[in-house]
Amino acid sequence: MSGTTEESTGEVTSRPRRASWRYIGPGIVVAATGVGAGDLVATLIAGSKFGYTLLWAAVIGCLVKISLAEAAGRWHLATGRTLFDGWRSLGSWTTAYFVVYVVIWGFVYGAAAMSSSALPLDALFPGTMDLKWWAVLCGLVGLVFVWFNRYAVFEKVMTVLVGVMFVVTVYLAVRVTPNLGDAFAGLAPVLPDGSLIYTLGLIGGVGGTITLAAYGYWVNAKGWTDTGWMKVMRLDNRVAYLTTGIFVVAMLFVGAELLHSSGVALAKGDKGLLDLSDVLADRYGSTTAKLFLVGFFATSFTSLIGVWHGVSLMFADFVSNYRKRGEATTGTEVASGSREKSLPFRAYLLWLTFPPIALLFLDQPFGLVIVYGVIGAFFMPFLALTLFWLLNSARTPAEWRNGMLSNVMLAGAGLLFVVLCVQQVRDLPW
Repeated sequence: MSGTTEESTGEVTSRPRRASWRYIGPGIVVAATGVGAGDLVATLIAGSKFGYTLLWAAVIGCLVKISLAEAAGRWHLATGRTLFDGWRSLGSWTTAYFVVYVVIWGFVYGAAAMSSSALPLDALFPGTMDLKWWAVLCGLVGLVFVWFNRYAVFEKVMTVLVGVMFVVTVYLAVRVTPNLGDAFAGLAPVLPDGSLIYTLGLIGGVGGTITLAAYGYWVNAKGWTDTGWMKVMRLDNRVAYLTTGIFVVAMLFVGAELLHSSGVALAKGDKGLLDLSDVLADRYGSTTAKLFLVGFFATSFTSLIGVWHGVSLMFADFVSNYRKRGEATTGTEVASGSREKSLPFRAYLLWLTFPPIALLFLDQPFGLVIVYGVIGAFFMPFLALTLFWLLNSARTPAEWRNGMLSNVMLAGAGLLFVVLCVQQVRDLPW
């Protein structure tokens, strides 16, 4: 039984689990899913423009993500209810937003994730097939993998891919021989001219997606369903975002040493990583460049299968919650594995895969991309502020409500994401 014991009265009570490394898993999944190729490019560009100066912002960004994921996990464990059940208790507006968001976001994200995973494969095997067909292959492999496997297998595969990401990024950081004195100086909060947007992006962007909301679902899928697992969840979350921090710092080192000093500019978006591959090939040889492309693929494909699994779980919970009309949906239901076999889970998997394949061949209609950008920009402030609301209300048992630190972090995150949201909307080509 998951973290519970039966008392002589027959009442089920929580049994605290020791925080142990052997339980680590859901945090690695959420961190790997949230850090995509575009996030690494943003970090590289920040390093190429400002050297080590914004290292402090990357560190704060990891702390922000720790607080958000911890809040999502704490809600699931403290209340026994899912996050969508909590959102619905705040009013029907949350349901309306979620439906619009997952339909449009999933459509466009599916194409973006497949394209991102295809780019390094196309570079590793040039001339084998057209980039679009590599993207289709990645989407279909992700679909088949998530369709036929349950959380336990999914977590193991994600952990292996994270291991590949970790080895490659640390190897590159060591290879470029970072200036540790300058790196430590970069921990002092400084804002060079023209760095504000890059700073906010580093704090709010890396690992900041809807998958932070999926963390509580992965916690339940692991079998953690009550407060007896709270210490384990918190250790899991901290280890995960420490790993993310290492990815970010490593890529900032590469940007600072390899690009800043030589004045090399990267293209924005995922193609910027192909530019870096060319630079690595010129400087260190084709073997290092190919190793980097393998890491690039691992980074992109973990985001693909992570979203295919995690957001499909959330969608399945939304459908279950809607059908029950007032009856709470629980973490125990997620832990049973039935959601992963359900029709809504598989229907959303298909939505993430096949309509976006059509979008790949239509070169992403311009109007849809604009709508996607506007709706997507609003999700992170929605997550931060609704968690702040839920965890300060009577919906959460008093023992597990926010303390001062949690309130400061969630409120600060909400404000940060509102600013980033406004900036992203302003930058859209209306």
